Order: sequence, then structure tokens, then C-alpha cells
Amino acid sequence: MPLLGLLPRRAWAALLSQLVRPPCASRTGAVRCQSQVAEAVLTSQLKAHQEKPNFIIKIPKGTRDLSPQHMVVREKILDLVISCFKRHGAKGMDTPAFELKEILTEKYGEDSGLMYDLKDQGGELLSLRYDLTVPFARYLAMNKVKKMKRYHVGKVWRRESPTIVQGRYREFCQCDFDIAGQFDPMIPDAECLKIMCEILSGLQLGDFLIKVNDRRIVDGMFAACGVPESKFRAICSSIDKLDKMAWKDVRHEMVAKKGLAPEVADRIGDYVQCHGGVSLVEQMFQDPRLSQNKQALEGLGDLKLLFEYLTLFGIAEKISFDLSLARGLDYYTGVIYEAVLLQTPTQAGEEPLNVGSVAAGGRYDGLVGMFDPKGHKVPCVGLSIGVERIFYIVEQRMKTKGEKVRTTETQVFVATPQKNFLQERLKLITELWDAGIKAEMLYKNNPKLLTQLHYCESTGIPLVVIIGEQELKEGVIKIRSVASREEVAIKRENLVAEIQKRLSES
Repeated sequence: MPLLGLLPRRAWAALLSQLVRPPCASRTGAVRCQSQVAEAVLTSQLKAHQEKPNFIIKIPKGTRDLSPQHMVVREKILDLVISCFKRHGAKGMDTPAFELKEILTEKYGEDSGLMYDLKDQGGELLSLRYDLTVPFARYLAMNKVKKMKRYHVGKVWRRESPTIVQGRYREFCQCDFDIAGQFDPMIPDAECLKIMCEILSGLQLGDFLIKVNDRRIVDGMFAACGVPESKFRAICSSIDKLDKMAWKDVRHEMVAKKGLAPEVADRIGDYVQCHGGVSLVEQMFQDPRLSQNKQALEGLGDLKLLFEYLTLFGIAEKISFDLSLARGLDYYTGVIYEAVLLQTPTQAGEEPLNVGSVAAGGRYDGLVGMFDPKGHKVPCVGLSIGVERIFYIVEQRMKTKGEKVRTTETQVFVATPQKNFLQERLKLITELWDAGIKAEMLYKNNPKLLTQLHYCESTGIPLVVIIGEQELKEGVIKIRSVASREEVAIKRENLVAEIQKRLSES
């Protein structure tokens, strides 16, 4: 047993003591014994590792802890995103963090190798979810849902090289909005683009542009340029890297690594440099190559209709028809889009932040049918907001401006200047909590008044209510404004009403 040879000598005794038990009399018993052996080996290895004096406590590569300050900013971003989704009529839902591996396999093209696989768990091969779209399609097929407008906020995992400084992680949060169902062309697609514009405008990240294309135009372009159909997805994956790599590097990858003829790559190069508005769509209708391809003409027709709706929504100037946009995921079948920041708010002398796309999506009409036993399709279109990259931009901007973040929402602090007033403070804070007021007090029997007031100033609590012997005798409570340090005495029975009035005015 070579695995046992790895064990330190002092682990042998513990291991053998676990293995000395009656022989396994059945297949089930044998499996259990094998499991016990493996568990014993792993336990011994972990103990040996933990005994090393140079053990370093750290988080896994590509992950991060979120401090209370981070969580405040993150929650504000998520609140804005989710409120927009709800404004457009979406329902919330969730799916498991892991799926059967066969559910996720062959849905992501070359990126399938980035999935996190889990060890065999009770006879099931599992993988952590790579995105929220494939689990949504599985849900629709499994529950025979034909129409749904949903949003989903959750973590996903990708085993790629993380770039923390640009908001790229192995574990990250996605915010998805999707419309499933058979509807008239381009109406749901236009609404998805409208939602992207509303969210990015609301977050005030700076000027942005949403690139649009259509997978049918991409495939039609490949066919017209002479790309073999068997290489469509591989070449599409290369084109998708144009936002990170120069054309000469992408061309080299297509020719040297994927076996594309140089003259074919050059024809593609002529197209991927084209970008513009609806006038470019009209121009492509007259293109000698694309005009001969049925798929491309269908895509161009839908884009023309899409721009009509975008004009009615008042967002056409934010949209660019860009033939370099490919979106590498295999499941896209129609319109695709990706939002990029043209610039981020920066101070003088500060380098602009380069984070890539901050939102993306598209139409995937065939994905649900891949899970349906009879192949019944449910057309879908959706978008995903890149929360981590947006969070990175906001975080950097706050650092530059020196903005402080308040980590609690406490409105009132209950204080006393004297000893032996814990019971009165407990009665008072209970009254505030029962009235729905956010209140705190120090967990001490006899705290010093100065300590209590300093706590309020350091945490940003706006009001202090003070009770002491004099106040108790007169049946009043003092209310102190932390900012102005002004104090007024209020009758005890009017305290809640007075606080609520002050909070509504602030």
C-alpha cells in the first residue's frame, strides 16, 4: 500500500488500532471498511500536517474575506441591483451550490475545464456550479416550467488563474436576470439591455457602452470566411479574447494552435474591426459575403428590430453593434451583449481601473431542451451583473476619496452617567426595540459616560438617550444629538414619538 508509506511512523499505531476489527463479511461491509481505511489515512495525514510548526493560516487562492465595511458596500450594490430586477417583475429563486457533473458538462466549451469537481459522494459525481444559467435551465426542464421571469443572486466557482487586483476570483457572486418563454422577437432581449443600462447608470460607475452581436451573425461570418464548421466553437472562443488580447495574438492562436488557414483568419480580421450603430447593421445587409448566408441575415434582421426597441427605450446611444463580440460559452444561440466601462472615476494622477466587462448575457434558446427527455425547448434570454468587478471599482474609489463606511445601522444609544442603572437601561432599550427603533447599549453594569459617548462618536450613532437619578425622579429622559452635543429633556411617555420624529427628519 504505497499510500501508507507516506505516513509518519508515529501515525501507524493510531491507524492500526482503527483497522483492528472483525473482517468484512459482505460487499457493503467491504465498502465500509475501505471507507474507514481511507478516512483513517486522511486523518493521520492531516494530524501530521497540523503538527508542522510552519503551518500558515490563510484563505485559498482566488477567494477573499469580506469585512463589515466591505459588506455594507456590497449590500448597497446588491440592493440596487435586486430592486431593479423586482421593478421589472422578476421573482427570486435559488438552486444548489453543486450539481450533478453530467448536468454541467459540455455546456461551457473550452471553459468546461475550469469547473471544480467534487469527489464521489454517495455514488454521485458532482461539480460546483460554474454559473447560474445552466442550473436555471435544468430547473425549468425538471419542473416543466414554460414561462418564468426570475432573478438569482448566488456564488459560483471557476478554477481559473485569479487576478485579485482586477476583481477576478475563483469564488465570486453573480446576479442574474432571465426571461424564459416563447414571446415575440426581441422584446425580452431589449428589456434585458434596458435593465443593464438602469443598473449601471444607478451605480454611477462612469460612462459605459454595451456591445451587442448575434451568435448567428458570428457563425455566418465564420462560414462566409471559410472556417470549417467543426472549428466554429473553437474559433469563437479565440475571438472572445479580443477584449484582453491584440488581434495579432488572437490570429496567431487561431492559426498556430487551432489550425485555421491564415487567409481565413485574415478575412475574419476584416470583420471583427467593425463596430457602430444601426447603420452598420444596414451596411452588413449589403455585405457580399454575409448577405449570402441565411443565418447571418436572420441575426441582422433581429438586430435591426432590437435597435428599434432600444430607441423607444431611450438607450440606443449606449449600444454598439460590435462584430468582435463572440461570448465564448457554447449555449448562446442568438443576441449576445457585454457591458464595458469607458472610464472609471479617477483622481488626478491615478491610473484608470481596467476590470473588463461588468455585465453580460444573451439568448440561449436550446439549453433547456438539452435537459428535457423529449427535447422540448424553452427560449430564454438573460443577463448577469459582475458584482465583484463593480465592488472592486467602488472600493478603490472610496479608498481614493478617503470615505468612511458606517458598519451598523444603530439609531439610538442608551446611556447613563451613574452606577447601578443597568435595570433602567434594560427597560429603556426594550421599549425602543419593541417600537422598531435600532438601539444599542454597552454590556457593562457601570460604564463611564465618556466611554459611552466616545463609542457613539466612533460608530456614527446619531442619538443618545440618557437616564440617571435626576431623570428618573423627574420622569424625563434626556435626548442628546451626537453631532451637535445638544441635550433636551423629554417626558418618558413621549420618548418613542420624539425619537421617531427626529429620525424621520434626518
